[in-house]
Amino acid sequence: MIAKLCPFPLSPEGEKRIDHLLNRYPDKRSALLQVLHVVQDEHGGYLDMDCIKYVARLFGLPPAEVYSVASFYTMYNLRPVGKYLIQVCTNISCSVNGAEEIVAHIEKRLGIKRGETTPDGKFTLITVECLGSCGTPPAMMVNKEYHEQLTPEKVDKVLDACE
Repeated sequence: MIAKLCPFPLSPEGEKRIDHLLNRYPDKRSALLQVLHVVQDEHGGYLDMDCIKYVARLFGLPPAEVYSVASFYTMYNLRPVGKYLIQVCTNISCSVNGAEEIVAHIEKRLGIKRGETTPDGKFTLITVECLGSCGTPPAMMVNKEYHEQLTPEKVDKVLDACE
């Protein structure tokens, strides 16, 4: 049933993960955030309205409620992103330790502004409120990997590894 409701090809592993999550909790709504992660991973890194409607049907919720959850958290992307999603923390600890300089360096190197994706679809740059690395600022995530105590040189090494 999970795969039949899905508007895009769902891998057998993705279907198993969703099924496991839906059966893991007495109140299946407790699995909403985790299921959104699975669907986002399966759908190429973002959640469009078809994905939102699919998750809403799985949970028996109005699509607006699922959308409100997905749009609240920066960990969900509501439009396509590059192969490498770069998230730079701009909260107070990172800001006072050079986050804006890191963002400016990435923008210059990649030729994009925050919120944009490179023309080749490889990199998307966004800023986020907090990555929880206040003791090791400035910090960024590239996809699901943390990078802390950044300098322009460290950023260049990370980006070089992606290319």
